[in-house]
Amino acid sequence: MIKDNQKYFNRLHVLLDALAVAGSYLLAWYLKMAGPFAEEGVGTLPMNIYFSALYFLVPGYIILYYWYKLYTPKRSQTLEREIIDIFKANLTGVAGFMICLTAFKITDFSRGLIGIFFVLNMTFTLTFRIVLRKVLRYFRKKGYNLKYILLVGYSRAAEEYINRINANPQWGYVVRGILDNHVPTGTMYRGVKVLGSIENLEVILPLSQLDEIAVTLSLADYDILEEIVSLCEKSGVHTKFIPDYNSLIPNKPYTEDLIGLPVINIRYVPLTNTLNAAVKRLMDIVGSALGLVILSPLLFILAILVRISSKGPVIFKQERVGLHNKPFQMYKFRSMEVQTEDREKEGWTVKNDPRVTRIGKVMRKTSMDELPQLWNILKGDMSIVGPRPERPQFVERFREEIPRYMIKHQVRPGLTGWAQVNGYRGDTSIRRRIECDLYYIENWSMAFDIKIIFMTLFKGLVNENAY
Repeated sequence: MIKDNQKYFNRLHVLLDALAVAGSYLLAWYLKMAGPFAEEGVGTLPMNIYFSALYFLVPGYIILYYWYKLYTPKRSQTLEREIIDIFKANLTGVAGFMICLTAFKITDFSRGLIGIFFVLNMTFTLTFRIVLRKVLRYFRKKGYNLKYILLVGYSRAAEEYINRINANPQWGYVVRGILDNHVPTGTMYRGVKVLGSIENLEVILPLSQLDEIAVTLSLADYDILEEIVSLCEKSGVHTKFIPDYNSLIPNKPYTEDLIGLPVINIRYVPLTNTLNAAVKRLMDIVGSALGLVILSPLLFILAILVRISSKGPVIFKQERVGLHNKPFQMYKFRSMEVQTEDREKEGWTVKNDPRVTRIGKVMRKTSMDELPQLWNILKGDMSIVGPRPERPQFVERFREEIPRYMIKHQVRPGLTGWAQVNGYRGDTSIRRRIECDLYYIENWSMAFDIKIIFMTLFKGLVNENAY
């Protein structure tokens, strides 16, 4: 029902957003001018002046919501992504409102009203969209508002696509089947059947009620890609292309326009941008300096405990590989008995490792042995957030065993990272750790760093995999 009347549903969506903006503004005016937040002498402009702002505010916000793609299909978009986009749109709207008031020298307009409007509009818009998501997902799970898809080509991309659709029934996608020239008809993958060869596409398209066609050709069949896309486009059915080289191309590829020729960069690292790198380095300097000052009493106590627990130095230094494959000395509180260099290179620590001292067990479990790395961060060897650095012998081994392993050295190693807050530390899957590291490198932002820092503070300090 919803799918058949999609254009009316979209218009209703816009209307409800417009009502949320108008309602938030009117409620903000009441609260500030006549309600509990009213202040004498504030907002001396006539009521009709305040209300006339709605003529610009409502359409302006709808345009901003379009600009931030808040009216694109949300079947597979995460709620977190939508919340961020709503916040950006509202922040841009409020900033634009304030700039206009300043430009036209309207000094008597209540700034407090704008602040209340921002909070209310964020609250109402988010509530409405969360409820809408739940309603749509309920109907999809019940078998309504579904989208039927045909896959053209059996490949790794096709299998990955089916896996994700099966794992997320709330998206409301149903794969009707696969067409392929090499896999026998009747072959099944996770409940999806190969219906026949790609030549059958001309017959199937007019007869089947399909909403989308996903071109998932294997690399060996890319010579017929243009022909397949042309045929699908003629059918009028929405067509999408899912490349069979997703292991090479990042989730958010960085493209360039070379005088009309699209160029896809194999790897886009946001921190190669000078401004991004400078902002992150500034945060590292400030954060590590504050950390060393605030935690100095704890560092002093830990140093004493390490000294009296066993013979040897308080600080343990170990060579690690950092930014641009350059080695550096990483500092930790010593948590093991002093060892020979050969024994130290035997491997990483495992559960119930006899080399770990009693105070060392506590420090490693709570990650307090890592605190001296604040000095590494201040020096520039490391960052607060980033992939954990590894020893040279393991780098040489993993670069041969794990594809794309060396990409992690395009950024500074970190005290904490996306892999660590997801539980991948100590004696855990190195492949899963690298996947997390690559995701972080390709999706870096200051907001992402802050999120990882908070996750580290609330759930990443104590970890069952830290021995």
